[in-house]
Amino acid sequence: MQELKAPVPPSPLFGQSAWTVQDSEELYRIQTWGEPYFGINQEGHITVSPRGDRGGCVDLYSLVSDLKLRGLNTPLLIRFSDILADRIERLNGCFSKAISRYDYGNVYRGVYPVKVNQQRHLVEEVVKYGKSFQFGLEAGSKPELLIALALLKTPGALLICNGYKDREYIETALISQRLGQTPIIVLEQFEELEVVIQAAKKLNIKPILGVRAKLTSKGIGRWGSSAGDRAKFGLTVTEILEVVERLKEEEMLDALQLLHFHIGSQISSISVIKDALREAAQIYVELAELGAKMGYIDVGGGLGVDYDGSKTTFPSSKNYNTQSYAYDVVAEIKEACTSRNVPVPVLVSESGRAIASHQSVLVFDVLGVNKTHCREITALEKNEHSIIRNLYETYENINVSNFQEAYHDALQCKEEADSLFSLGYLKLKQRARIEQLFWGSCNKILSIIRELDYVPDDLEDLEKILASTYYCNFSVFQSIPDHWAIDQLFPIMPIHRLNEQPTERGTIADVTCDSDGKIDEFIDLRDVKHVLELHPLNQGETYYLGIFLNGAYQEILGDLHNLFGDTNAVHIHLTSEGYAIEHVVKGDTMTEVLQYVQYNRDDLLERMRRETERALNDKKITLSEARLLLQNYEHSLNGYTYLTEY
Repeated sequence: MQELKAPVPPSPLFGQSAWTVQDSEELYRIQTWGEPYFGINQEGHITVSPRGDRGGCVDLYSLVSDLKLRGLNTPLLIRFSDILADRIERLNGCFSKAISRYDYGNVYRGVYPVKVNQQRHLVEEVVKYGKSFQFGLEAGSKPELLIALALLKTPGALLICNGYKDREYIETALISQRLGQTPIIVLEQFEELEVVIQAAKKLNIKPILGVRAKLTSKGIGRWGSSAGDRAKFGLTVTEILEVVERLKEEEMLDALQLLHFHIGSQISSISVIKDALREAAQIYVELAELGAKMGYIDVGGGLGVDYDGSKTTFPSSKNYNTQSYAYDVVAEIKEACTSRNVPVPVLVSESGRAIASHQSVLVFDVLGVNKTHCREITALEKNEHSIIRNLYETYENINVSNFQEAYHDALQCKEEADSLFSLGYLKLKQRARIEQLFWGSCNKILSIIRELDYVPDDLEDLEKILASTYYCNFSVFQSIPDHWAIDQLFPIMPIHRLNEQPTERGTIADVTCDSDGKIDEFIDLRDVKHVLELHPLNQGETYYLGIFLNGAYQEILGDLHNLFGDTNAVHIHLTSEGYAIEHVVKGDTMTEVLQYVQYNRDDLLERMRRETERALNDKKITLSEARLLLQNYEHSLNGYTYLTEY
């Protein structure tokens, strides 16, 4: 059962005379999910402190404005290299403190799972910033192994080889030992063992092996099935014992040195982690007592990110911090080993989400707002239909004592009107008039219930129904596919105007023509809210929103729905003068995304040229129109897949 979030007082959004940045901090909960990297300055702009509490700050709105002057249009993915460095340092610092506290007789050697975000510049930075900690990489496929082998140059850093493996994968990993790598081949399927044995004999290279155990301890949340008997990867206890016996037969038991387990991503409860640690620690010591040369235990991923800042077991949160996580890992492993007089192992974790999530922010602009249900109500005219007269009277008399009854009266009038229109007894203009009065009544009722401590059940969806739609220049499917696929929550908020009261409530629609291309679930201490507090658009001013904590998985999972491609991306590094742009990765052009689906640019241009010539000959198009069409067509092929002029 999920932990219920504690109720909080109603937001002071409406009915407050002077709005401050502190109100925005409370409303958007930035001090909870954003600590220690994100805040709001007195100008009402989001600030980014990539080094946490160690100094240095960037005004996000000013940064986006500067990047736009450099020709980098939104949507824009901004990666803060110093946040990545800080996450790696904090993780290693937490384990160092835990090792010291419990007098643990070995070290921590973390690895970054390449699958979390395979972008070259990011992986290079992980290797760079992790070098002083001998931070390694984890590969879950053959392509990721090729990346890791080429980029990992840290002596003593581990290269954990997970995923499905064929002969070529295993041979490549083994030979990499000759290059100074420390590859540990983790057996995910029992059948891989024979391939390893044969490759080791052929190459005369002694492998370092691990086994991934299927724990009976249950995971939690969406990835809870990563553990247990029906887990996709891993060996049962019976299969692990068979591995031990087979290695004994080949006199290779000393090659088995690592135990690995994984109970899922984004583990929200520390108790689940502790249960898994206890079970895995017992398997580890048993393997050591069976004669395996055990020296490593890999606790996998699962270290969560508090996306909503609630510090609960809600799936988008976690009820522990990194330090308590490290304490529990060290304490549980030490207790199991010392009780059986087994030397404690090197501790390994694959905490990719916790490392990569915070470092990137997606900023996009709002194209327009649809406020269909906010039409002006005109006075009642003579001889209007009786239903219109009744609904107008309901609208005029709505007050705090009768709003609930008035809602049902208005709803009844609308349903009767819809039926009469379908039977031909109402004109289109009369139906439109009734719709305007109905939605006007709903808006008056909404303004009343916003001031209430308790909203009646039959009116609780009114806020969502009346929400404005903010049309935004990005693709959900490309930039935050986890929101669409698995209802993952991300913090979303304006990056400026936060010293102004956000008087609108809205949902977000992207630029794809898919009805799923929307966001109507947002973080909230009370579970999930279905509208986001936003500002009205100002004429001539671009309104920017940001999606935060989206640095893990989203980029590589993104797809080309409607052929919207990768966004522009920049890597920002703090300097003594402010910041420097380390890398610029231009977003996909239309030519590039068309090539993904086998269209050739020159062929398309030639087809269009022939069509315009035919139209010219038939006098269906003028020469200036033909020139403009071909000019725009070619310019579009060279341009960004997102909107740049509108």
